[in-house]
This record gives sequence, structure tokens and C-alpha cells, in this order.
Amino acid sequence: MFYYLDGVVAHSEPGLVVIDIGGVGYACNTSLVTLASIEKGKRARLYTYVHVREDAFDIYGFATLEELSCYKMLISISGVGPKAALSILSYATPEQLALAVITDDEKVLTAAPGVGKKIAQRIILELKDKMKKEQLEAASAAGKAAVRQTFGSRANEAATALGVLGYSQSEASEAMKGIDTEALPVEEIVRLALKKMIRN
Repeated sequence: MFYYLDGVVAHSEPGLVVIDIGGVGYACNTSLVTLASIEKGKRARLYTYVHVREDAFDIYGFATLEELSCYKMLISISGVGPKAALSILSYATPEQLALAVITDDEKVLTAAPGVGKKIAQRIILELKDKMKKEQLEAASAAGKAAVRQTFGSRANEAATALGVLGYSQSEASEAMKGIDTEALPVEEIVRLALKKMIRN
């Protein structure tokens, strides 16, 4: 299916952007965070997820692969539909969502319209479980010990947050090299690490 759509922004409104590619307008459901990063009449690239069912063919588009990854993770959770996932990503960046999961901060999730306390608790629980399984599969005990010895507690939190976003411990460690993990807030460490991984 589509990996991304790259074209001119023909129209935008809350929850929707239309990308013109060769005279064809592709309607993409999207978050307010992505909408804030694009401009009508300018070129944009949206990474996409296509949901096909009997009565619909819906395209969801996001400005970054991290936001798309978060969207896919959210809709994989029982009780979280496309609208709820978009609502969450409209009020929380991938970094904020990851930090909310590792700090058990339900308020970040319930700030999104249509997301109640029970759904927020389920999201945090399931994403934490998913992250733990992936980390156990991706890193040996020795590798984890090396990460703990190399980085301080803020960097450990940042590495955990990157794990929520689907990155392995080794990828997180590599991305945090050269970042002042002692002085910067965890969210900023995550943001800078993500920028480095995107460039690579």
C-alpha cells in the first residue's frame, strides 16, 4: 500500500488534510500536531496508514514516522479506535506519549477528547508490556547492564521512552551519544535522539 504521500497541501481542516499529487487530491485523516507542521499551498510529505474495510478506504497521514508508529501502536490496543488514536496524537507528541507511558501519567492521555481514565490506563499498561517484551528480545542482559553503566537515570528514562516508540536499547544508546543527558530534560533528550536517528 502507500508508504507516504508527497505533494502540495490543497486543503486542511481539523482532522483532515488533502494532498494534491498530479491533480489527484488524497484526503488524509490526521492529527492536530501534523496539521500544525504543514501549510496550505506548500509541499508536504505524510507517512501513511491505510485502513480498508467493506464500506470505506481511509488514509491516515502523519508528518513523521514516529507519529505514524505511535498511531499504529495505539490502534492495536483493544478499545482504541482511529478517532481516539488521532485525538491522543493531537494532544501529545510521540515524545510526550512515550513519557506518559513510562511515568504512568494518565492525564496526558485523558486530556484528549473521547479518552477516559479506563482507556488511558489500558494504553499505559499494554504499551509498557509491549515495550518490556521488545527490550527483552532485543538486548541481552550484558547489553542492558552496559547501557545502565554508560548512562545516568535521565538517559535511562529517555532510552525507555525510545523503547515505547519502537527503538531497541542499542539504537537508543547510539542516538544518545554526544547529548548532554545530565543537563537536559528527558523530553528534550528524546527529541534530539529522534532527530539523530531520522538523519541516519
